[in-house]
Amino acid sequence: MSVAAGAPGVTNADTGMVIATSFLRGWSNVPFQKMLESSLHVPAAVENDVRMAAIGEHWIGVARGVDDFVFLALGTGIAAGIFANGRLLRGTRCSAGEVGYMYVPGASPEAVKPGAPGSLESSLGGTGIRQEWLKADGIDAKLRDLTATEIFDLAAQGDPRAERILDRSANLLAYAVYNVSLVLDSSLFVLGGGVGMSSVLRDATQRILGRYNEPVLPRLVTSTLGEDAQLMGTIQLAMTVAASKRKL
Repeated sequence: MSVAAGAPGVTNADTGMVIATSFLRGWSNVPFQKMLESSLHVPAAVENDVRMAAIGEHWIGVARGVDDFVFLALGTGIAAGIFANGRLLRGTRCSAGEVGYMYVPGASPEAVKPGAPGSLESSLGGTGIRQEWLKADGIDAKLRDLTATEIFDLAAQGDPRAERILDRSANLLAYAVYNVSLVLDSSLFVLGGGVGMSSVLRDATQRILGRYNEPVLPRLVTSTLGEDAQLMGTIQLAMTVAASKRKL
């Protein structure tokens, strides 16, 4: 028997330490794995939540059997879980995939301040999209509280203000995907998270990527696991830990 857990932010899977996260107030260098093992008395594993979702997609999701792919989580924040040659990338400082800090055309060029959202995240994250929507002229009171995906759906219905937000968001995402694809040569990009699951955003982004198809055209799909991607990744990782302990 074993247990696994995902945590938002920079997480060291080797030591089980949550190094830093802006979503859990006060969490800095928290020995999460040891805490779980001490409380539950079973072996435990800890991983970044987005990488956990990538594990789930690789196990039983749309990326099953794909050794080189990127899981892009677009929600309040933006991050990526990256598989290369069948292995999950973590990086030397456990921060591989923090694409929310990317600088792309159309995103803020200002240097990111400590604790603030990254350049791409502040523009393409759910909060950034809503803020851009609220800047539009003539927004009816009943439309002011729309979520990012609802704004995209409104764009699909022909609302010109929403169409401008969709076009801007799709361009930002297309630039990010294309740049990452040039570095990693990944065959597949899986979109997840509350914003990333929008088929309207995916289709608009894929059309833009059609203009940037050298040396290859990145392929976008939406997650088949949806909100369960992280859960499936957690189950798979816990099973792996349990199997490794049985061999000892």
